Amino acid sequence: MSLLERIGGPRDLKALPAADLPALAQEVREFLVDQVARTGGHLGPNLGVVELTIALHRVFDSPTDAIVFDTGHQSYVHKLLTGRHDFSALRKEGGLSGYPSRAESAHDVVENSHASTSLSWAHGIAAGRVVRGEKNRHTVAVIGDGALTGGMAWEALNNIAAETDLPLVLVVNDNERSYAPTRGGLADHLSTLRTTRGYERFLDWGKRNVSRTPVVGGAMYETLHGVKKGIKDIVAPQGMFEDLGLKYVGPVDGHDEQAIENALRKARAFGGPVLVHVITQKGRGYDPAISDEADQFHAVGVINPETGLPLEIAGRSWTDEFADTMVSLGEERKDVVAITAAMMMPVGLQPFCDRFPERTFDVGIAEQHALTMAAGLAFSGLHPVVAVYATFLNRAFDQLLMDCALHKAGVTVVLDRSGVTGPDGASHHGMWDMTISGVVPGLHLAAPRDGQQVAAAVRAAVDIADAPSVVRFPKGTVADPIEAVRTVDGVDVLSEPDSGDVEVLLVGVGSMAVTSLTAAEKLAAEGHRVRVVDPVWALPVPEALVSLARGAGRVAVVEDNVVVGGIGSQVTQALRDAALDVPVDTFGIPRRFLDHASRGQVLDAVGLTPDAVASALRSRLA
Repeated sequence: MSLLERIGGPRDLKALPAADLPALAQEVREFLVDQVARTGGHLGPNLGVVELTIALHRVFDSPTDAIVFDTGHQSYVHKLLTGRHDFSALRKEGGLSGYPSRAESAHDVVENSHASTSLSWAHGIAAGRVVRGEKNRHTVAVIGDGALTGGMAWEALNNIAAETDLPLVLVVNDNERSYAPTRGGLADHLSTLRTTRGYERFLDWGKRNVSRTPVVGGAMYETLHGVKKGIKDIVAPQGMFEDLGLKYVGPVDGHDEQAIENALRKARAFGGPVLVHVITQKGRGYDPAISDEADQFHAVGVINPETGLPLEIAGRSWTDEFADTMVSLGEERKDVVAITAAMMMPVGLQPFCDRFPERTFDVGIAEQHALTMAAGLAFSGLHPVVAVYATFLNRAFDQLLMDCALHKAGVTVVLDRSGVTGPDGASHHGMWDMTISGVVPGLHLAAPRDGQQVAAAVRAAVDIADAPSVVRFPKGTVADPIEAVRTVDGVDVLSEPDSGDVEVLLVGVGSMAVTSLTAAEKLAAEGHRVRVVDPVWALPVPEALVSLARGAGRVAVVEDNVVVGGIGSQVTQALRDAALDVPVDTFGIPRRFLDHASRGQVLDAVGLTPDAVASALRSRLA
């Protein structure tokens, strides 16, 4: 039996002799490469935290002590050490989540995979336990250097530092990266901490030499030690954390398990908040990951474990269409600039950055700052394009509303991975953005139905100078082009009967155009008269769409957004405002969190398939 097979939980791990831990770490890495190669998932981050996670579970007593992982994509090792060894269906329906999951284990605390939240969670847990008199229970937050670029983390640090007796350990997992290398002033500061050992060497020299000086030596050393704060700021600027009132330990070699254990035991015994700075290497122990300059295998699909090469070659993606459009726009217009929040490659801005580095801004994991900075850039005469995942627009709603819309700022927000994303689960589905956008005065929103429409929508968006605009598209391979049979004042008619009024005006929003067309074909085969349209710009609801509804018996809207407050709701309101009494059927995502599964499985479960839409409409037409 291997060492890993003997680990059914933290108690088994604690019972292992320290001499066996390097072999266990090697087994864990081999397991991760073998299993994640079969399913896809976050490989590089987990390879980097093997020794750190082992040390955490040997020093602390989970779940009595709470361990909170920021973002959570680096929790695979944690899952293994807490007894979850079946990775055969990782991120698939019925299998393990790719993030911590309370449904899986009492050892999992936070399953929200949005970054920079762990310190607030940990502060609340630790403070709550103190209030309840549970002062012997420790709380640990594991946060990456990338997540520390988020303002929320610093709001939490400001409060944590004021509670000097809080049993809280903050572990900074510093691998110089989020997806790509971490950028900004904090990254530079941590880089200095990684490379500077001057303070310790200086004090060691002083203790050896100054204290030997007769009569004044001891006093001189005490004076020297008394001004250590100033010396630290010069030769080892961990003083930034100590200025906040936090005890700082480190930097610690994140692949020396015993060194990490020693640092964590000191932190645990301190009796107040302690920051432990651990230096790790993303992709550790797997050459293909180490050699990958882009993101060191942050996330992979199904790969050959020997070479790291993908076994499935993906087609052209929606993101590729956006990336090419941005480069072309950059060539044509010097006023177009790009902003992203630590996701330069995933959202397709890397080619623009390579070509126009002086017009590209990576603000770190700080979506709020990104939107308000964009408003400022617009005020200065530029047109910023802010590219983020759709699920992360939630974090910058106030800035979109008050800084961009209120000030009529010409800012374009491009939302990648909108709608149902599949295996990343509840917090990654981009299912809220059209509801959020729908309450913003003056905002324009386009949901392209195919790659050609992505380019057209982005180009049209950057021409809007007096209001924010949003362009959203899904994850995955781009849809084949869908040609309109005609256009009515900007609304594309995709299919319709040869003449006369129709029973159903079927509105397919974005990627749901294909679903709508197939549903219409099924109904038409049964003799029903259906017209399928793509509004192109879904917000504000086009007047042409209202006009087309006048000739229909009913209207149906199909969207991959939460149905409450979505485009269907907006269309319903527009018809009411026009005093048009036409029934409206809305097909969208129900107001609930959706578990991880394939995109197709999730769409089937929520009734967003051609069969489900056709069946529902058929019953209403009978």
